[in-house]
Amino acid sequence: MAEQFLRTMLTPAVRDAQRRHYERSYPEYGSATLPDELGPSEIAFLQERDSFYLATVTEDGWPYLQHRGGPVGFLKAISPGQLAFADYGGNRQLISIGSISRNDRVALFAMDYPARTRLKVIGHAEILAPQEHLELAADLVPAGGQPAKPERLVRIKVLSFDWNCPKFITPRYTADEVETAVAPLRARIAELEAALKVRQPGS
Repeated sequence: MAEQFLRTMLTPAVRDAQRRHYERSYPEYGSATLPDELGPSEIAFLQERDSFYLATVTEDGWPYLQHRGGPVGFLKAISPGQLAFADYGGNRQLISIGSISRNDRVALFAMDYPARTRLKVIGHAEILAPQEHLELAADLVPAGGQPAKPERLVRIKVLSFDWNCPKFITPRYTADEVETAVAPLRARIAELEAALKVRQPGS
């Protein structure tokens, strides 16, 4: 666990709750303010995802959680300290985008359900105009292209991150993951059916 994550999240109220419920609290981690950069494991994990959850806070203080999905790798680490993704037209509510314009704090929750692994990232987000950041916009277009043009880009300066334990994560699989898993079975069935057909009398 990156220490900056604990420095940020373990507020006095959180420590009070720890002591009240468990009669202890996590140790203090000093007052360093430098962000924790993502390592190779974190970068690889995030860029292998086809979705993540994005948490923002409205200007009235309400938390808001949104699912973001796309082709594998649509969330890119443009450096060890920055993540980015292209934002396309949707329901036009723009709750996350509007909230970021008032409060740039965000949290990302990325899941690998088959491996029962999750990674949390906290940071500060900014909204960029694609026409003003052409190189970044081109880099964020998914492999194979995208029929629609991004309406905006979201760049996140990473503050810290935290890996969670697999407890209580229910394994789930996408249609592509299921197809990959059963492909050898389909091939074996086809092989056996062909062998049986050859052995049938009169065939």
